[in-house]
Amino acid sequence: MNLHLETDEDPRTRQFVTERNALSDAALRTPEFARDRDAIKALIERQDRLIVPMRRGGWLFDFRQSKDNPLGVWLRLPADQTPSPEADWEVVFDLDAFCLGEGKRWTWRGAVTCPWEPTRVLLTLSDGGSDLVRLLEFDAENKQIVTGGFDTPAARSHATWLSRDEICYFGSIDRFSATRSGWPRIGRRLKRGQRPGDAAILYEAADEDVYGFNLVIDPALSGGSADAGLIDIFVAVHEIGVASAYLVSNDGTKRRIDLPEEADFQFNRDHCLWRAKTDERVPTGSLVLQRFGSTLGTRLLGPERILFQPGEGQSVSQMMLLREWCVFIVSDRLRPRLMVLGLTKPDAEQREIMLPADMQTAYFRPLYADLHLGDDTLYIVGQGFLQPPTCYRLELSDRSREPEPVFAAAAPSYFDATGMSSELLEAISEDGTRVAYRLVLPRQWTRGALPVLIYGYGGFDVALSPNYSGVTGRWLEQGGAYVQAYIRGGGEFGPDWYRSAKRQGRDRAFADFVAIARDLVARGYTVPARIACQGGSNGGLLTGVMLTRYPHDFGAIWCQVPVLDMTRFHLFSAGQAWMDEYGDPEVPVDRDFMLGYSPLHNVRPASEIAYPPIYIESSTNDDRVHPSHARRFAARLEEEGHKPLFHEFGLGGHGGDGNSEERAARAAMGYSFLRQTIMR
Repeated sequence: MNLHLETDEDPRTRQFVTERNALSDAALRTPEFARDRDAIKALIERQDRLIVPMRRGGWLFDFRQSKDNPLGVWLRLPADQTPSPEADWEVVFDLDAFCLGEGKRWTWRGAVTCPWEPTRVLLTLSDGGSDLVRLLEFDAENKQIVTGGFDTPAARSHATWLSRDEICYFGSIDRFSATRSGWPRIGRRLKRGQRPGDAAILYEAADEDVYGFNLVIDPALSGGSADAGLIDIFVAVHEIGVASAYLVSNDGTKRRIDLPEEADFQFNRDHCLWRAKTDERVPTGSLVLQRFGSTLGTRLLGPERILFQPGEGQSVSQMMLLREWCVFIVSDRLRPRLMVLGLTKPDAEQREIMLPADMQTAYFRPLYADLHLGDDTLYIVGQGFLQPPTCYRLELSDRSREPEPVFAAAAPSYFDATGMSSELLEAISEDGTRVAYRLVLPRQWTRGALPVLIYGYGGFDVALSPNYSGVTGRWLEQGGAYVQAYIRGGGEFGPDWYRSAKRQGRDRAFADFVAIARDLVARGYTVPARIACQGGSNGGLLTGVMLTRYPHDFGAIWCQVPVLDMTRFHLFSAGQAWMDEYGDPEVPVDRDFMLGYSPLHNVRPASEIAYPPIYIESSTNDDRVHPSHARRFAARLEEEGHKPLFHEFGLGGHGGDGNSEERAARAAMGYSFLRQTIMR
């Protein structure tokens, strides 16, 4: 079915994209679109937002976009000053000027800090928003690119500092260096000025793995013995969420660390923290702490201590080992609870740090850019759909007093939430499962005619949580309601909630999502013609299924960077990594099941059924989900007599990245579509 659309260079593909882009531009780039675009651009460029800085050496660092720097600037401030928007921030790296000088578009992906010289970093720059990244050595003290320093080719890659002068470079620079999924499998000891292909190989994941990476911990930097030597850990990720970890000796010998393969894990110099994804050793979802080190025998791990065992509606949403503390957040019926445990005493009791009651969600981040550096100071950021983010500072290293969050700063309001409300509700799925969702209501609305936008994902153990957004606020101000759906396949309620919708359980995610739409109607909020759904990537698959399987339950479909052909997704390298999630199209039983819901294969003629309006968006340089999924779905709908809107953006990659105007225009196109469908 239109396989030529899988080839970007085919003249027929270019013609298809050009013609459909012209149609969607004509339909969606209205005066209202322009007002939305300009307003969203101004939101992105606001300079009075909440700043949660990261410390390296004597400086605090922050990255932001602005009207004068739409791609962004990296800024610094002396660490003894308050990191407010009004402070005298100094430009360290101007990405706009850098791109202008290079004649090439790069987007910011952060910086990898050298533990032994914290103002020496590897800038991580994405090629046009794609998964291909360049690592560029930069001196943040002297504010300059290091002459003769590390500068790797754009590739799927990541790196770890091994010393001041060497990095472990994982890069998919050729087929040998990549797994079948296209992600890096070979770790090389790279020196300055050396070509990656010439560097000595340190680690190898298997070709059938997803990728490999390593961790390096210097006990001397993190408060341990200076004689202990570096702790070097190699991790081979076999499937998404399934991995093996090895302690690597100086001679290259690897010893497997005795952890379940299906577990999330972290290490510091003498402890391992892991969350069980099965009941192989402890109840599913439990959080376990163990001593770690080569003196503990062949297992390298001490006795297991269960820190948390989930009850109904509970899961661990974040966990971290610091230098002397273990910190984790429990999602308790979608409310955050912050727990801490000191690691310096074997019999220490964990305690709960009370969070403000109005936090719908929370996360924490260390002040220092690397585990080795500084102390165990945390920033805790809480927010809700109607509550702007608020930042608190938690000084765990000061043992002279009980740790408690201290207010640091709050974001300004991006919209007037007066009269708006947020409710946590439940729908009943077709198998009787209770499915939570959060409904955010505008100030004024008419019962039975409320325009509702439902956002969902439902896959890969990804947990959704409330976030404060000026873009969502603009939708609410215009009279729309917003719903976030916590369907199976996501990670909101722990590993079993996720696993129940894998592979041949996929229909559960779809049933959960449509149950929410129907529940909104049953409660009298709205009618199907006033409901739109939105999702990207795996969420694009979700919205594609809503169109083909449940067309009468929706008034509009916003389908972003979608997976839509369940028989050919694995033929693109990144898709090889998804077969554990979806199934293997080469296995008949898997293929038959996937064909039952594959949106591309379930399009019916317009003579038989009227689909709700659909807007399909993608990116030409999306190298995670190939844009041919979106192209071929639009073409298939047209062949059957439907009239989809389709737009393929030239840049932005899978995440829709770009400068402030491009990001704003992309969002405004979707909201223009909603305004013309469920808001009419």
